[in-house]
Amino acid sequence: MSTNKYVPRLSERYKKDVVPALMKRFNYESVMRVPRLEKIALNRGVNGAVTDKKLVDVAVDELSQIAGQKAVPTYSKKDISNFKLRKNMPIGARVTLRGTKMYEFLDRLIATALPRVRDFKGVNEKAFDGRGNYTLGVTEQIIFPEIDIDKVNKITGLDITFVTSANTNEEAFELLKEMGMPFRKKDAQ
Repeated sequence: MSTNKYVPRLSERYKKDVVPALMKRFNYESVMRVPRLEKIALNRGVNGAVTDKKLVDVAVDELSQIAGQKAVPTYSKKDISNFKLRKNMPIGARVTLRGTKMYEFLDRLIATALPRVRDFKGVNEKAFDGRGNYTLGVTEQIIFPEIDIDKVNKITGLDITFVTSANTNEEAFELLKEMGMPFRKKDAQ
């Protein structure tokens, strides 16, 4: 009995190409020491959510379409009177991708969405946090083909955080570069 279980293209590429390349580059003794992508978190704050609750619903729907998985609203943690913000008011949306959906999203991001950014020269390689995680800010949600431009009321951005098991920025940079992340060339800044 053959089981034709679907394996994402980038998952296969990680096992076949990325692991050997990183083992050679960093002289790891074991395959288990090689950094891997653990999850991708998409986060979106909604400007004006305090006055219009429907904006959060739209953000949740759009984020769900982009991720291919149900997004959830995020709520404020405290009262801020200057912003007319009360505790537990919906102010954004988020979704966390793991496993197959994570690799699928990364593939779509690299192959389809990022090349649709205006004047795209590559993503900034300075957005690492020191612990091997990388955050990419996207200014327009319309770069994703899942979003119908005709139905968009307001162009907003979102943050995409790549959480890796790498211990240093250098390891995480090499991991994402090997996975196909189009980092900006040094001379193109």
